[in-house]
Amino acid sequence: MIKLRLLQALALSLLFFLFPSGVLAQTKAVSGKITDETGSPIPGATISLKGTTTGTVSDPKGLFKLNVPASATTLVVTFIGYTQQEVPVKDGEIDVFLKPENTTLTDVVVVGYGTTRKKDLTGAVVSLRAKDFNRGIANAPDQLIQGKVSGLMIVNNNGAPGAAATVRIRGNSSVRSGNQPLYVIDGVPLDGRVARPNINANNLGTTPDANPLNFINSADIATMEVLKDASATAIYGSRGSNGVIIITTKKGQQGPAKVDFGLSLGASSIMKQLKVLNAEEYRKALQTYGSGGDGGGSANGMDEILRTGINQNYSLAISGGNENGNYRASFGLSDQQGIVRRSGLKKYTGNLSGQFKFLENKRLGIDFNLMAAQTAEQLAPITNNAGFTGSLITQALQWNPTVNIRNADGSLNILPKGSAVNPLAMQQGWDDNATISYILGTISPYYKFTDNLEYRFLFSINRQTGIRKAQIKSYVNLEGVQDFGQAYYGNAELTTKLFTHTLNFNKQLSSAFHFGAVVGYEYQDFKFQGVDLGALGFATNALPYYDILQNALQSNTFMSSYVNPDSDLQSVFGRVTGNLYDKYLLTATLRADGSSKFGENNKYGYFPSFAAKWNIHNEPFLKGNTSLQQLALRAGWGITGNQEFPAGAAQEQYALGAGGAAGLANVANPDLKWERSSQLNIGLDFSLMNARVFGSVDYFYKKTTDLLFNFPTIQPAPASSYWINLPGEVINKGVEISAKGDIVRNNNFTWTLGANVTFIRNRMQNYDGPQVNTGSISGQGVSDAWVQRIVNDQPLNVFYVRKFLGFDKDGQGQYEDGGASFYYAGDPNPKTLLGITTELAYKKWYLTVNMNGAFGHKVYNNTANTILPINNIGSRNIAKSILNNGENPSNPITTSDRYLENGNFLKLTNLTLNYNLGNVARIFKNVNLSLTGQNLFVITKYSGFDPEVNTDKSINGVTSFGIEYGPYPTARNIIFGLSLSL
Repeated sequence: MIKLRLLQALALSLLFFLFPSGVLAQTKAVSGKITDETGSPIPGATISLKGTTTGTVSDPKGLFKLNVPASATTLVVTFIGYTQQEVPVKDGEIDVFLKPENTTLTDVVVVGYGTTRKKDLTGAVVSLRAKDFNRGIANAPDQLIQGKVSGLMIVNNNGAPGAAATVRIRGNSSVRSGNQPLYVIDGVPLDGRVARPNINANNLGTTPDANPLNFINSADIATMEVLKDASATAIYGSRGSNGVIIITTKKGQQGPAKVDFGLSLGASSIMKQLKVLNAEEYRKALQTYGSGGDGGGSANGMDEILRTGINQNYSLAISGGNENGNYRASFGLSDQQGIVRRSGLKKYTGNLSGQFKFLENKRLGIDFNLMAAQTAEQLAPITNNAGFTGSLITQALQWNPTVNIRNADGSLNILPKGSAVNPLAMQQGWDDNATISYILGTISPYYKFTDNLEYRFLFSINRQTGIRKAQIKSYVNLEGVQDFGQAYYGNAELTTKLFTHTLNFNKQLSSAFHFGAVVGYEYQDFKFQGVDLGALGFATNALPYYDILQNALQSNTFMSSYVNPDSDLQSVFGRVTGNLYDKYLLTATLRADGSSKFGENNKYGYFPSFAAKWNIHNEPFLKGNTSLQQLALRAGWGITGNQEFPAGAAQEQYALGAGGAAGLANVANPDLKWERSSQLNIGLDFSLMNARVFGSVDYFYKKTTDLLFNFPTIQPAPASSYWINLPGEVINKGVEISAKGDIVRNNNFTWTLGANVTFIRNRMQNYDGPQVNTGSISGQGVSDAWVQRIVNDQPLNVFYVRKFLGFDKDGQGQYEDGGASFYYAGDPNPKTLLGITTELAYKKWYLTVNMNGAFGHKVYNNTANTILPINNIGSRNIAKSILNNGENPSNPITTSDRYLENGNFLKLTNLTLNYNLGNVARIFKNVNLSLTGQNLFVITKYSGFDPEVNTDKSINGVTSFGIEYGPYPTARNIIFGLSLSL
């Protein structure tokens, strides 16, 4: 037996040596590397020879080696969560780039007080991850998702760094209360205000607001969810009427310590210049109109105040963790120069977060997050409501181009008081700096009683302190400023505290039914206060005026302080969900809010919602359809509220004046109640062709009633104002469509195209209250003028103006009914919103293009109306478009539909070209280079700087919309970016 085995072994050895060329020549070794689309290695990927069981797996560095027959042609590479890929066998290294599977349906989405899988959503919710965000300069998170979500309109009010944006989800609903959505950061609802003191400089007006999200570092954001309908937002009750945007920051992940670094460097310039006359054209115009005013020089006011702004951004994050806990610390620095000289924003941010588990069973845990930031704004003298003297932009546009900016000796050319203001003198003589410090701290311990039942407590404090110092030098030729000078100092404090208790239960009760529930209690309080000081008339220019306020005469100083009434919100809420056979889903929520803002008879409001979803694709009659991955029908209804109006509005309020004098400022209204919105939403979600095409269609109907409004009392009266609920309804209804798909998808090249479009109509109905006017028009010749009205059977803020008929033979304006009658002339609310995104990827190159647009609305050009009219000829500049149009310089300035323009636009908001270098020198991982262009062009017929504008022209707090008045111009940005990991 032993001899037989030895003979067999010898025979096999002999065969091996006799036929080496025959055997070995039929096999060969192949090797390569498996990485993801960002260049990071994928360990554990399976590499197999197609049609056989021969295979191997990649090592921790993504490398593999495999012996295959010489005739082998194809390898199959697979890894969980990534699309299977077939690659040809070839000589040399084989680099394989795996792309993530479309996991849209299984993505986890953050909703109010919890999370859910996207396929289990019953409401209208859009979830965006960091890879979906817009690139480039983003001082605030709202800019990251502009044009990305159907039904979401984001209008940059002006181009100043850090300026506030107008954000609307499914239209305007409120007349006097807020229309901005509720922002929630890591479970903490924000106040929505900013602790930046306001100043109202003499003859200049008020500067635009700051963005309340400036303190967030965009590089720290992991996801943003937009909750649009009541079934998604009713869990936030009295603050959910205008939609909710949930921001979730990045957290540490298990693994060794990791360092992420990013930087961007860029340049900014004005996107569009308005066409005004140059010196030569102005002299010809003076001859044409027979007017004097030739100063003998040559100047361009806008060129004097503009520059190419340099911006730089740096971010650094360190993260890691293990099974017991994760951590992440990040730091950010942003320095953005404005395109207007002596303006800009510097931002410093820090974020520390951790998630730790305790006990042997890991049921006890604690999460914490600390966000700290400081913003330093240098503000230009550009305001919303300057009078005939204008503010910086309008002063530059108006400057007579034949008058030199500087005298022969280089000094500033200061004209007599009451004449045009030299824009360079205004710029150099104005010094306005606002510094705001932010702290948002959150700690959240929790305990899991079972795998299905968790109690969590969350405490958060959000603290802002703002200091603002401003001055106007005494050489600026403004009334009350020249020969005096003015200075302002302001301090503001905003503090909110939040206590939340929640109990979550989720369990698969049977193979057919899953049940989930959350109940909670929440308490939040808000405090706001400040101090303002000011003076005029200083003996020296050696020091900033705001540092020597005591130098002014006591009679020329003023001071004031304020403390808003405390505002408290106490709430209980609950939500239950059910999923039967993964076909039929139900969600019901209820929140009861008690607010100190409301009258004694209406302290509490109740906000229910119900929603259902039918996963049609899981029905037996569609099970065999391999081209259909999802087809789901959703329907939901609910009630939400709005309490975004001043604290104490339902109560008697007293104001203290100088010398201790006191008076009643607001009349109590014990019956004042919530502004309520009832919403209906019906939606259809679909995913086709192996998720190659997916999207949704939604119909919504939103009715807002009990409109909050503040009327001035009819004198004589004990107080100046009185809050009531207006009779009437605001209706917003429309259809949203979004779709995305792969036009081309292969190993080396993909082309994805996505688009979203919203058709929306806004109208005031069943209103029989008094007329409400808004839309103030500022500038020369238009004292107390306004162009918008809140009225029954018209859209909110409908334009209400004279009808312009042209000029008569003498060049005088002609109007319908002689100008005595006004007409409803246009809607400032866009009827169609559009967003387009396309992505092209070729090997390591990626190109992303984002466009957004709005259509079917009007914009009122207050700049053309009062800043550049023909009446300026001889003293100030005029618009080039009105030359020789038949108008006489003596034609009075007046408001009319002459200055209503088509606001349609399509803007190339963002274009980014990215190259992935992958790993470099075994030290730097996932190295990416990018080149981004923002606001590269806009297609529009609007003659102003940018149709995407919204200057605040409110009257008595009644919001305006769609008016442009000499805003800070929009910037075009070119940015180079670098990101890598260690």
